[in-house]
Amino acid sequence: MPRFTYSARTSNGELKSASIEAPSRDDAVAQLRRQRLTIIKVDESQGTPKKISGSIGMRDIVIFTRQFSTMINAGLPLVQALDILGGQSENKVLAAVLRDVVFDVESGNTVADAMRKHPKAFSDLYTNMVAAGEVGGILDTILNRLAVFMEKNDALVRKVKGAMIYPMVILGVAGLCIVILLWKVIPVFRTMFDSVGMELPLPTQVVIGLSDFLTSFWWAILVGGVGLFFFFKQYYATPAGQLVIDRALLKLPILGDVLRKSAVSRFTRTLGTLTSSGVSILDGLEITARTSGNRVVQDAIMNSRASIAGGDTISGPLKKSEVFPPMVISMISVGEQTGGLDEMLTKIADFYDDEVDAAVGGLLALLEPIMIVFLGVVVGGMIVAMYLPIFDMVNSVK
Repeated sequence: MPRFTYSARTSNGELKSASIEAPSRDDAVAQLRRQRLTIIKVDESQGTPKKISGSIGMRDIVIFTRQFSTMINAGLPLVQALDILGGQSENKVLAAVLRDVVFDVESGNTVADAMRKHPKAFSDLYTNMVAAGEVGGILDTILNRLAVFMEKNDALVRKVKGAMIYPMVILGVAGLCIVILLWKVIPVFRTMFDSVGMELPLPTQVVIGLSDFLTSFWWAILVGGVGLFFFFKQYYATPAGQLVIDRALLKLPILGDVLRKSAVSRFTRTLGTLTSSGVSILDGLEITARTSGNRVVQDAIMNSRASIAGGDTISGPLKKSEVFPPMVISMISVGEQTGGLDEMLTKIADFYDDEVDAAVGGLLALLEPIMIVFLGVVVGGMIVAMYLPIFDMVNSVK
């Protein structure tokens, strides 16, 4: 969209120079007149504004939101607070985004509209809550609520990721050990056995066969692994593939329980925060569905949205999805009947945050002995298989 620079006087006679985005010069003039500015000149800017590229981590947004909330609660003007935060942000991309937001707010846009131009930094949930706060005149309260929500959501995501990282690291180490044994150690034993010319036990033949396959066809294994990864990635990008994989993840023993409880916690906290902030239930459900992180949960939430649009309740479609526990369905139903849905959703989220903590602790406690047994059986079994012929040789000497 074209950007226009302008000079104008405010109602108290102060000269103001800034820029504004509009489809045409006439639209820019109309926007300025709606702001009750006396226009001196409006010119189209040369060139197009630079796009901001780079990544902004969730942690950066969480810290910004908490600091922004504190400053607004302390009585600082919006523009001044945003300007200070942009100047002190350690993330250069976020600092550039905040400079753009300050510029747009000074040009007459609302904070929510200015943030909507940067969807990689500010999600739909974020901008909708900010817009509700600006309309209701309670932006300080909304920002505080948003900061609490993001801090708890960030902590939840980190817990689940932490639970998944541990087994992946152990499996990676185990895989590396197996590759080193098959590639470097087993061929030494094979050379020794070939020089003796003795008949090898079946376990030893299997391990040597695996070693031969790895050393001869390592390139095929590598190509197959990369191809499988890209196939899985492309399949997961399709709606059907996403549904199949996400449903399978929820049915996994132990880990599926962690993912299910974290999905319930995220859904209830997100929807509860949105509805208590003045966002309509239909908009809240749509935003919550997009941020659910699981296609099965997303479909269940969107079915609930369609149910409400048709005059029904939320709890009915959620029950049919078989994703949400009966207790959650019952509490949501009570919240709908009593008119305290937002409060009930927050209570459910607090309860399931504790449940996720317990589930993650149980998962890690169970995985540790399983991984130790796995490493012992696989690596130890390979070593024993290679020593079996040596034991036979010793016995034959006796």
